[in-house]
Amino acid sequence: MNKLILVVVAVLLLGGCSDDWGWYVVDPTTKQGITNLKFLASGLYYTVLLSVTAIVISVITGLLVALPGLSSNRYLRGFNRVYVEVVRAVPILVMILWVYYGLPQLLGLSMTVFWAGVIALALSDSAFEAEIFRAGIQSIDKGQYEASHTIALNYVDTMRFIILPQAIRRILPALGNQLVYMLKMSSLVSVIGMQELTRKANELVVTEYRPLEIYTVLLLEYLVLILIVSAGVRKLERKLKTNQRES
Repeated sequence: MNKLILVVVAVLLLGGCSDDWGWYVVDPTTKQGITNLKFLASGLYYTVLLSVTAIVISVITGLLVALPGLSSNRYLRGFNRVYVEVVRAVPILVMILWVYYGLPQLLGLSMTVFWAGVIALALSDSAFEAEIFRAGIQSIDKGQYEASHTIALNYVDTMRFIILPQAIRRILPALGNQLVYMLKMSSLVSVIGMQELTRKANELVVTEYRPLEIYTVLLLEYLVLILIVSAGVRKLERKLKTNQRES
């Protein structure tokens, strides 16, 4: 929060340095400023919904892709490697455009802007999630697998009750980083018309012709949002560590 205060102070100081700057467009003490700020904040709902939906899907997909990579079957490992390398090689912006304009034509279906953004972001992030899960699972001692076999647990139960709970504790910081990454990358969905934070800022710039002032507010919106998410992830990490010590 100290960083946020410093940024706000710097913006206010800079605002008085030039008569050419029009901070009045985002001045909360004026009717016009309040209207503009509300318009900018109205994109927050879709930014959060888009990011959370995409991260949930990408985590599930990443786990499903990671498990074949741990198999002794070379074909399953090959599937994992090809998927990860191909998906990681495609820029997110290109993926968004391809999913929105190309996928409906390829499959013969209609797709909303929201779900096109979700699918594109989830698909792009799933390759990174797969590598995070693979590394986390491989970090668990082999003795854990042997112990599960002695109590007659099958592969699914071993993963569900023994391996994954331990792996998730270890990879939680990386998963938190991916959520922050997803929040930032959601701004790219504005190119296909998604009414999230960046799109709202772009529309306001067109009407007010004040890009510096409006994009500064946009920057602060993302900063506050990401600081809140980061604090939540750190709190969850501490809670998991506490539970682990108590058990």
